[in-house]
Amino acid sequence: MNLRSILEERARILKRTRAFFDQRDYLEVETPSLCRGVLVEHTIDPYKLQDLNNGENFYLHTSPEAGMKRLLVRGSGPIYQISRVFRQGEVGEVHQPEFTLLEWYRPGWGPQELMKEVSELLEDILGVQPADKISYRDLFKNQLEIDPFTASIDNLEALVKKHSVPLPPSMPTENRDAWLELLISFVLQPDLGNDRPLFLFDYPASQAAFAQIRCEGELDFGERFEVYFQGIELCNGYHELLDPNEYRLRFEQANELRLKEGREELKLDEQFLEEMEARLPACSGVALGLDRLILLALKKQSLKEVLPLTIDDV
Repeated sequence: MNLRSILEERARILKRTRAFFDQRDYLEVETPSLCRGVLVEHTIDPYKLQDLNNGENFYLHTSPEAGMKRLLVRGSGPIYQISRVFRQGEVGEVHQPEFTLLEWYRPGWGPQELMKEVSELLEDILGVQPADKISYRDLFKNQLEIDPFTASIDNLEALVKKHSVPLPPSMPTENRDAWLELLISFVLQPDLGNDRPLFLFDYPASQAAFAQIRCEGELDFGERFEVYFQGIELCNGYHELLDPNEYRLRFEQANELRLKEGREELKLDEQFLEEMEARLPACSGVALGLDRLILLALKKQSLKEVLPLTIDDV
Protein backbone atom coordinates (compact mmCIF):
# COMPACT_ATOMS: atom_id res chain seq x y z
CA MET A 1 0.00 0.00 0.00
CA ASN A 2 1.19 3.53 -0.71
CA LEU A 3 1.37 6.17 2.01
CA ARG A 4 -1.91 7.82 1.06
CA SER A 5 -3.78 4.50 1.19
CA ILE A 6 -2.34 3.70 4.63
CA LEU A 7 -3.38 7.10 5.98
CA GLU A 8 -6.88 6.76 4.52
CA GLU A 9 -7.41 3.27 5.95
CA ARG A 10 -6.16 4.27 9.40
CA ALA A 11 -8.44 7.31 9.37
CA ARG A 12 -11.41 5.19 8.28
CA ILE A 13 -10.89 2.60 11.03
CA LEU A 14 -10.31 5.28 13.69
CA LYS A 15 -13.54 7.02 12.63
CA ARG A 16 -15.46 3.75 12.72
CA THR A 17 -14.02 2.87 16.12
CA ARG A 18 -15.08 6.21 17.58
CA ALA A 19 -18.56 5.78 16.11
CA PHE A 20 -18.83 2.37 17.78
CA PHE A 21 -18.22 3.85 21.24
CA ASP A 22 -20.18 7.03 20.68
CA GLN A 23 -23.25 4.93 19.85
CA ARG A 24 -22.86 3.11 23.16
CA ASP A 25 -22.77 6.24 25.34
CA TYR A 26 -19.05 6.21 26.07
CA LEU A 27 -17.18 9.48 26.44
CA GLU A 28 -13.83 9.87 24.71
CA VAL A 29 -11.24 11.20 27.16
CA GLU A 30 -7.59 12.22 27.22
CA THR A 31 -5.19 11.68 30.11
CA PRO A 32 -1.49 12.67 30.52
CA SER A 33 1.26 10.61 28.92
CA LEU A 34 3.70 11.67 31.66
CA CYS A 35 3.47 10.12 35.12
CA ARG A 36 5.51 10.35 38.31
CA GLY A 37 5.00 6.68 39.17
CA VAL A 38 3.97 3.41 37.56
CA LEU A 39 1.28 0.75 37.85
CA VAL A 40 4.03 -1.84 38.12
CA GLU A 41 3.97 -5.00 36.01
CA HIS A 42 7.03 -7.17 36.18
CA THR A 43 7.35 -7.78 32.41
CA ILE A 44 6.60 -4.26 31.11
CA ASP A 45 9.38 -1.67 31.08
CA PRO A 46 8.47 2.03 30.79
CA TYR A 47 10.72 4.77 29.46
CA LYS A 48 12.09 7.05 32.18
CA LEU A 49 12.66 10.75 31.50
CA GLN A 50 15.46 12.16 33.67
CA ASP A 51 15.48 15.64 35.22
CA LEU A 52 12.39 16.77 33.35
CA ASN A 53 10.98 19.19 35.89
CA ASN A 54 13.37 20.81 38.37
CA GLY A 55 15.32 17.57 38.62
CA GLU A 56 12.24 15.36 38.97
CA ASN A 57 12.04 12.08 37.04
CA PHE A 58 8.95 11.10 35.07
CA TYR A 59 7.86 8.05 33.08
CA LEU A 60 6.09 7.84 29.74
CA HIS A 61 2.95 5.82 30.30
CA THR A 62 2.71 2.25 29.02
CA SER A 63 -1.10 2.51 29.11
CA PRO A 64 -3.60 5.26 29.98
CA GLU A 65 -4.99 2.98 32.71
CA ALA A 66 -3.95 5.05 35.73
CA GLY A 67 -5.43 8.29 34.46
CA MET A 68 -8.62 6.66 33.25
CA LYS A 69 -9.23 4.89 36.56
CA ARG A 70 -8.75 8.18 38.38
CA LEU A 71 -11.48 9.65 36.15
CA LEU A 72 -13.73 6.68 36.96
CA VAL A 73 -13.24 7.30 40.68
CA ARG A 74 -14.28 10.91 40.14
CA GLY A 75 -17.52 9.84 38.44
CA SER A 76 -16.78 9.93 34.70
CA GLY A 77 -19.02 6.99 33.82
CA PRO A 78 -18.20 4.83 30.74
CA ILE A 79 -15.07 6.14 28.99
CA TYR A 80 -12.68 5.24 26.18
CA GLN A 81 -9.37 6.60 24.97
CA ILE A 82 -7.21 6.22 21.87
CA SER A 83 -3.73 6.90 23.14
CA ARG A 84 -0.10 6.74 22.07
CA VAL A 85 1.81 4.60 24.60
CA PHE A 86 5.45 3.61 25.08
CA ARG A 87 7.16 0.38 26.12
CA GLN A 88 10.85 -0.49 26.10
CA GLY A 89 12.23 -3.48 24.25
CA GLU A 90 9.22 -4.12 22.02
CA VAL A 91 10.30 -4.23 18.38
CA GLY A 92 9.19 -6.86 15.85
CA GLU A 93 6.58 -7.77 13.27
CA VAL A 94 3.72 -6.91 15.66
CA HIS A 95 5.64 -4.81 18.21
CA GLN A 96 6.78 -1.18 18.26
CA PRO A 97 8.13 0.77 21.25
CA GLU A 98 5.54 3.49 20.51
CA PHE A 99 2.08 2.34 19.47
CA THR A 100 -1.62 3.18 19.58
CA LEU A 101 -3.73 1.66 22.34
CA LEU A 102 -7.52 1.69 22.53
CA GLU A 103 -8.66 1.38 26.15
CA TRP A 104 -12.16 1.48 27.60
CA TYR A 105 -14.02 0.95 30.89
CA ARG A 106 -17.67 0.22 31.65
CA PRO A 107 -18.86 0.66 35.26
CA GLY A 108 -21.30 -2.02 36.43
CA TRP A 109 -20.15 -4.64 33.95
CA GLY A 110 -18.47 -7.98 34.56
CA PRO A 111 -16.09 -9.73 32.17
CA GLN A 112 -18.80 -11.64 30.29
CA GLU A 113 -20.59 -8.44 29.27
CA LEU A 114 -17.33 -6.81 28.23
CA MET A 115 -16.28 -9.85 26.19
CA LYS A 116 -19.55 -9.56 24.26
CA GLU A 117 -18.82 -5.92 23.47
CA VAL A 118 -15.24 -6.68 22.42
CA SER A 119 -16.60 -9.34 20.06
CA GLU A 120 -19.07 -6.84 18.60
CA LEU A 121 -16.25 -4.34 17.96
CA LEU A 122 -14.20 -6.98 16.15
CA GLU A 123 -17.22 -8.04 14.12
CA ASP A 124 -17.74 -4.40 13.12
CA ILE A 125 -14.14 -3.54 12.23
CA LEU A 126 -12.90 -6.90 10.89
CA GLY A 127 -16.15 -8.31 9.45
CA VAL A 128 -15.66 -11.58 11.34
CA GLN A 129 -18.04 -14.01 13.01
CA PRO A 130 -18.72 -13.72 16.77
CA ALA A 131 -15.73 -14.80 18.84
CA ASP A 132 -15.25 -18.24 20.35
CA LYS A 133 -14.29 -18.76 24.01
CA ILE A 134 -12.14 -21.25 25.89
CA SER A 135 -10.76 -21.14 29.42
CA TYR A 136 -7.00 -21.00 29.96
CA ARG A 137 -7.18 -24.31 31.78
CA ASP A 138 -9.18 -26.10 29.08
CA LEU A 139 -6.86 -24.85 26.35
CA PHE A 140 -3.85 -26.47 28.02
CA LYS A 141 -5.78 -29.64 28.80
CA ASN A 142 -7.15 -29.98 25.27
CA GLN A 143 -4.02 -29.08 23.32
CA LEU A 144 -1.15 -30.14 25.59
CA GLU A 145 -2.83 -32.68 27.92
CA ILE A 146 -1.60 -30.90 31.02
CA ASP A 147 -3.30 -28.92 33.79
CA PRO A 148 -1.61 -25.49 33.98
CA PHE A 149 -2.95 -24.95 37.50
CA THR A 150 -1.40 -28.05 39.03
CA ALA A 151 1.50 -29.10 36.76
CA SER A 152 4.96 -28.99 38.33
CA ILE A 153 7.78 -26.90 36.90
CA ASP A 154 9.51 -30.17 35.89
CA ASN A 155 6.40 -31.17 33.90
CA LEU A 156 6.26 -27.79 32.19
CA GLU A 157 9.98 -27.79 31.43
CA ALA A 158 9.69 -31.25 29.87
CA LEU A 159 6.85 -30.02 27.66
CA VAL A 160 8.85 -26.97 26.58
CA LYS A 161 11.76 -29.25 25.60
CA LYS A 162 9.41 -31.66 23.80
CA HIS A 163 8.24 -28.83 21.56
CA SER A 164 11.78 -27.49 21.04
CA VAL A 165 10.92 -24.07 22.44
CA PRO A 166 14.03 -21.86 22.75
CA LEU A 167 14.75 -20.60 26.26
CA PRO A 168 15.37 -16.85 26.68
CA PRO A 169 18.88 -16.07 28.00
CA SER A 170 17.47 -14.67 31.27
CA MET A 171 14.76 -17.30 31.71
CA PRO A 172 13.61 -17.36 35.39
CA THR A 173 13.51 -21.16 35.62
CA GLU A 174 11.94 -21.19 39.10
CA ASN A 175 8.90 -19.21 37.90
CA ARG A 176 5.97 -21.43 36.81
CA ASP A 177 4.31 -18.59 34.92
CA ALA A 178 7.42 -18.09 32.80
CA TRP A 179 7.18 -21.69 31.60
CA LEU A 180 3.46 -21.33 30.94
CA GLU A 181 4.09 -18.15 28.96
CA LEU A 182 6.65 -19.95 26.79
CA LEU A 183 4.09 -22.65 25.99
CA ILE A 184 1.42 -20.08 25.20
CA SER A 185 3.68 -17.92 23.02
CA PHE A 186 5.51 -20.59 21.03
CA VAL A 187 3.25 -23.65 21.02
CA LEU A 188 -0.37 -22.55 21.42
CA GLN A 189 -0.66 -18.95 20.22
CA PRO A 190 0.17 -19.51 16.52
CA ASP A 191 -3.05 -21.54 16.14
CA LEU A 192 -5.36 -19.40 18.27
CA GLY A 193 -8.30 -17.76 16.50
CA ASN A 194 -7.55 -19.06 13.02
CA ASP A 195 -11.13 -18.78 11.76
CA ARG A 196 -12.64 -16.24 14.15
CA PRO A 197 -11.42 -14.34 17.23
CA LEU A 198 -10.90 -16.44 20.34
CA PHE A 199 -11.28 -15.36 23.97
CA LEU A 200 -8.94 -17.01 26.44
CA PHE A 201 -10.27 -16.43 29.97
CA ASP A 202 -9.89 -17.37 33.65
CA TYR A 203 -6.12 -17.22 34.02
CA PRO A 204 -4.17 -18.56 37.01
CA ALA A 205 -4.39 -16.12 39.93
CA SER A 206 -0.62 -15.63 39.72
CA GLN A 207 -1.26 -13.99 36.33
CA ALA A 208 -4.18 -11.84 37.48
CA ALA A 209 -2.20 -8.57 37.18
CA PHE A 210 -4.86 -5.97 38.13
CA ALA A 211 -7.89 -8.26 37.86
CA GLN A 212 -10.07 -9.60 40.65
CA ILE A 213 -9.46 -13.16 41.86
CA ARG A 214 -12.27 -15.72 42.09
CA CYS A 215 -11.97 -18.81 44.29
CA GLU A 216 -13.52 -22.12 43.24
CA GLY A 217 -12.71 -25.04 45.51
CA GLU A 218 -8.93 -25.31 45.70
CA LEU A 219 -8.28 -23.18 42.61
CA ASP A 220 -8.00 -19.40 42.29
CA PHE A 221 -8.76 -17.74 38.96
CA GLY A 222 -7.71 -14.30 37.75
CA GLU A 223 -10.82 -12.78 36.18
CA ARG A 224 -9.14 -11.54 33.03
CA PHE A 225 -9.22 -12.41 29.35
CA GLU A 226 -7.15 -12.04 26.22
CA VAL A 227 -8.36 -12.11 22.61
CA TYR A 228 -6.46 -13.75 19.76
CA PHE A 229 -7.13 -13.65 16.05
CA GLN A 230 -5.01 -15.42 13.44
CA GLY A 231 -2.35 -16.07 16.06
CA ILE A 232 -2.04 -12.43 17.12
CA GLU A 233 -2.85 -11.22 20.63
CA LEU A 234 -5.21 -8.28 20.25
CA CYS A 235 -6.33 -7.24 23.70
CA ASN A 236 -6.24 -7.81 27.43
CA GLY A 237 -9.30 -7.29 29.65
CA TYR A 238 -9.93 -7.34 33.40
CA HIS A 239 -12.73 -7.53 35.89
CA GLU A 240 -11.02 -4.63 37.58
CA LEU A 241 -9.43 -4.84 41.00
CA LEU A 242 -11.03 -2.39 43.46
CA ASP A 243 -9.07 -2.65 46.73
CA PRO A 244 -6.31 0.03 46.97
CA ASN A 245 -4.34 -2.07 49.46
CA GLU A 246 -4.35 -5.00 47.05
CA TYR A 247 -3.11 -2.72 44.26
CA ARG A 248 -0.15 -1.69 46.41
CA LEU A 249 0.57 -5.31 47.33
CA ARG A 250 0.57 -6.40 43.69
CA PHE A 251 2.81 -3.50 42.65
CA GLU A 252 5.29 -4.46 45.37
CA GLN A 253 5.17 -8.14 44.37
CA ALA A 254 5.80 -7.17 40.75
CA ASN A 255 8.82 -5.11 41.80
CA GLU A 256 10.17 -8.08 43.75
CA LEU A 257 9.93 -10.21 40.60
CA ARG A 258 11.59 -7.47 38.57
CA LEU A 259 14.54 -7.36 40.95
CA LYS A 260 14.89 -11.16 40.88
CA GLU A 261 15.01 -11.04 37.08
CA GLY A 262 17.54 -8.21 36.96
CA ARG A 263 15.04 -5.53 35.95
CA GLU A 264 14.86 -2.04 37.39
CA GLU A 265 12.64 -1.46 40.39
CA LEU A 266 9.92 1.03 39.44
CA LYS A 267 8.49 3.89 41.48
CA LEU A 268 4.87 3.29 42.51
CA ASP A 269 2.19 5.70 41.35
CA GLU A 270 1.30 7.12 44.77
CA GLN A 271 -1.22 9.59 43.34
CA PHE A 272 -3.12 6.69 41.79
CA LEU A 273 -3.06 4.73 45.06
CA GLU A 274 -4.27 7.77 47.01
CA GLU A 275 -7.24 8.29 44.68
CA MET A 276 -8.13 4.60 44.78
CA GLU A 277 -8.87 5.07 48.49
CA ALA A 278 -12.14 6.66 47.34
CA ARG A 279 -12.86 3.33 45.60
CA LEU A 280 -13.01 2.58 41.93
CA PRO A 281 -16.61 1.73 40.96
CA ALA A 282 -17.20 -1.93 40.11
CA CYS A 283 -16.26 -2.18 36.45
CA SER A 284 -14.50 -4.09 33.71
CA GLY A 285 -11.95 -2.66 31.30
CA VAL A 286 -9.92 -3.70 28.29
CA ALA A 287 -6.92 -2.46 26.30
CA LEU A 288 -6.68 -3.29 22.59
CA GLY A 289 -3.71 -2.79 20.28
CA LEU A 290 -5.22 -0.59 17.59
CA ASP A 291 -2.28 -0.92 15.19
CA ARG A 292 -2.68 -4.70 15.31
CA LEU A 293 -6.40 -4.36 14.67
CA ILE A 294 -5.62 -2.27 11.59
CA LEU A 295 -3.02 -4.83 10.48
CA LEU A 296 -5.63 -7.59 10.63
CA ALA A 297 -8.29 -5.45 8.95
CA LEU A 298 -5.94 -4.82 6.02
CA LYS A 299 -4.70 -8.45 5.97
CA LYS A 300 -1.04 -7.51 6.40
CA GLN A 301 1.77 -9.34 8.20
CA SER A 302 3.84 -6.57 9.77
CA LEU A 303 3.08 -3.30 11.52
CA LYS A 304 5.55 -1.65 9.16
CA GLU A 305 3.00 -2.23 6.40
CA VAL A 306 0.25 -0.27 8.17
CA LEU A 307 2.15 2.44 10.07
CA PRO A 308 3.03 5.59 8.12
CA LEU A 309 6.15 5.98 10.28
CA THR A 310 7.88 3.48 12.61
CA ILE A 311 10.76 3.57 15.08
CA ASP A 312 13.12 3.06 12.12
CA ASP A 313 12.00 6.41 10.69
CA VAL A 314 12.69 8.42 13.85
